Amino acid sequence: MGDPRGFLKVRTRRELAERPVAERIKDWFDVHAESGLQPWTTEQAARCMDCGTPFCMSGCPLGNLIPEFNDLVRQEKWEDAYNRLSTTSNFPEVTGRICPALCEQACVLGIHQPPTMIKNDEVTIIDQAWELGYVKPLPPQRLTDQTVAVVGSGPAGLACAQQLTRAGHTVVVYERDDAIGGLMRYGIPNFKLDKHLIDRRVEQMEAEGTRFRTGVEIGKDISWDDLRSRYDAVVVAIGSTVPRDMKIPGRELKGIHFAMEYLPDATRRVYGVKPVHDIDAKDKHVIVIGGGDTGSDCLGTAIRQGAKDVTVLQIMPKEPTSRPDNAPWPTFARLYQKTSSMEEGGTYVYSTDSVNFIGSEEEQARVRIENSTASEGFVSDENGHVTGLKVVSVAPGENGPFTRQPGTERVLPADLVLISVGFLHPDTTTLVDQLPVELDGRGNVARNDEFATSQDGVFACGDAGRGQSLVVWAMSEGRSCAAAVDKYLTGSTELPAPIVASQRPMMLPR
Repeated sequence: MGDPRGFLKVRTRRELAERPVAERIKDWFDVHAESGLQPWTTEQAARCMDCGTPFCMSGCPLGNLIPEFNDLVRQEKWEDAYNRLSTTSNFPEVTGRICPALCEQACVLGIHQPPTMIKNDEVTIIDQAWELGYVKPLPPQRLTDQTVAVVGSGPAGLACAQQLTRAGHTVVVYERDDAIGGLMRYGIPNFKLDKHLIDRRVEQMEAEGTRFRTGVEIGKDISWDDLRSRYDAVVVAIGSTVPRDMKIPGRELKGIHFAMEYLPDATRRVYGVKPVHDIDAKDKHVIVIGGGDTGSDCLGTAIRQGAKDVTVLQIMPKEPTSRPDNAPWPTFARLYQKTSSMEEGGTYVYSTDSVNFIGSEEEQARVRIENSTASEGFVSDENGHVTGLKVVSVAPGENGPFTRQPGTERVLPADLVLISVGFLHPDTTTLVDQLPVELDGRGNVARNDEFATSQDGVFACGDAGRGQSLVVWAMSEGRSCAAAVDKYLTGSTELPAPIVASQRPMMLPR
């Protein structure tokens, strides 16, 4: 540790500056005005206390060697820092931009000061490494005679594929979309994650020997059982893609869409790719139901498309800005964070439930309003298009999660409604029919702690087995699954396995 008193010299935390709102909402580029190495980067890295027990590392599912690379950033030893970081992470340019930084919540310094800027150090290291030419293909020294099919090219599938390729196996990644990246490609807006970051990694992986097949849907273009017969092992990394719906009156009306129908279309337009659903927020009253990261992405996207106004509804109360009593350090706490999209406009409405969608008198007569904690419906115009959403305020209930507050019902105008309330489980329809793997109680692909499913030689990683989660967990699962597959194929493995499949974040019951 170079400066044991660094955290005493610099007690404040400095974030990367963002471009002015008026400027950035006119384009789809990164919202940040600053990137890469800054004059203050090294002094911020010096705030790391190099703790005897680095809780930051235990908070990170990848087990990143955080105190080590923080000190190397302080010394501006970029090649050494990159070597430390790449030991545990395949795509730090992704986690360094869109991960919620579980490591920073576990930072010991965060008990009494703002935590160390671990996430910014991570992205600075990898940006410097690319700029200085340290990131190079790492093809295996010799090949095995084993073949692996990885179905899905999200962070779990790509991490798994890269690890297995480097171990010497012949790996083919199948992606049903027209480009590699899974949710990272079209599901995350460009102003948060520029797609050239994915493209250059794919080029690196191709140079290492990984093969990619886009536009191929397993279960339709190739059956799952046929795929299994062609390869020595199959990895299911198809994500959790079945969205949670809102079964309330009027749900069938035009103008009501899932967020993951809307966001990918917007990104496709940015890159000149034909949209699938052709959804556009221009000149519309937009309501987003669900206030998580995806809801925030919908907000920023709708603003850039020229929406009249955007309202984001969240049934939960506003998160606290500091740790609540039921989430002590170093557990993961759900804290309020103002995203770049929230700064750009729109209105967030908390503790609010959807009641019904609104339209013509005939449609209103058809809608049945029930007095319960469940949402109750939409309303349309004479053409069957949504025109409004009736909402009601809620409070914590004695006999259930929420109690509706009498007299708080009101109607919000809506031309476009985006449902962003999470995902239920992966789409396993063809998988179960053609290669009957067992599912768990939530509809995810069941697997043991070594990621093996009920079918011999078939493994599952990422959200397909874990359920909807974070990119850092997906990458960790992909790396660990690769080790399990390597062991299955060869009898032993030297690949790292940072987690077991049943591992979960350190949290207390809510």
